[in-house]
Amino acid sequence: LAEFRNRATSLAYVYGNGDFKLIGTGATLGYGTGAGGSVTQLTSKATGVTLSKGTGQITMNNAALNAGAAVTFTLNNTNIAATDVILVNIASGGSTNSYQTGVTAIGTSGGNCNIQLRNITSATNLSEALVLNFAVIKAVAA
Repeated sequence: LAEFRNRATSLAYVYGNGDFKLIGTGATLGYGTGAGGSVTQLTSKATGVTLSKGTGQITMNNAALNAGAAVTFTLNNTNIAATDVILVNIASGGSTNSYQTGVTAIGTSGGNCNIQLRNITSATNLSEALVLNFAVIKAVAA
């Protein structure tokens, strides 16, 4: 058991089995400066991108996405293991409440995941260069 304190009086415990727990007001969990990166999608919204960082931003291509349609692209990332959890959300660049995004699959041997973006409007085709945030959360099956 290791114990760490941060300047905001939060307390973090790292247990021998790899479990991690934060206790205290202002306790946060995340990546520090320098752990992330950014990449811009070329050609179309279906074009895969490569960014081998634990966290980062993907600026999507501004190609049209028809009303009600979805597109999927691959994020190639050597930090992703098959058991990990990948979080993705829209950071900016799009019409409010017009999209949904999420991870639809992680490669069976890791190294990539598929991210889907859906235009949830019923009548509006959208051509916006959305910026997506992503974070890899390390996980295990046992």
